[in-house]
Amino acid sequence: MLDYEEVRRLLPQAHPFIFVDRVLDFEAKKRIVCLKNVTGSESYFPGHFPGIAIMPGALIGEAVAQSAALLFVLSEKYPEENNRLFVVGTTRTRFLKPVFPGDTLTITVEVVKLLSSSAMVKGWVEVGGEKVVTTSLALAAIDAAELKAQKRTLGRSPVPQEVSR
Repeated sequence: MLDYEEVRRLLPQAHPFIFVDRVLDFEAKKRIVCLKNVTGSESYFPGHFPGIAIMPGALIGEAVAQSAALLFVLSEKYPEENNRLFVVGTTRTRFLKPVFPGDTLTITVEVVKLLSSSAMVKGWVEVGGEKVVTTSLALAAIDAAELKAQKRTLGRSPVPQEVSR
């Protein structure tokens, strides 16, 4: 349905942090199936791990989150013009088998619950028809201006005051 260039235009991430190469199937507000080709030239493989290249589980999870974002953008559900879609929680993530260079990930995301500005989804990743990851995600659409305001105050604690005795 969508090739890499179309996916790239829809996701807020940029290269090298895009983990979806193609959208294979889509049903608005219900389901999406995406594809990610794992290549040995990806930047994380020399360090994860020297001697045996394994795709980091966090990046497989990111591929599921990006697939979910595509589901909602294509469904015209979230995000609105000033909103960004964020994963705000994950549960029951299971890494069942490692992913290696040369593998092709088939990423499926299905809506469990859809609310006005948030959603619960379940996702799984398969290689050659065999599940390698299962997860559930909570997503929320958050206003970009609100995020910028939070960024300015995050991590800033008041200057400690000397206590008199």
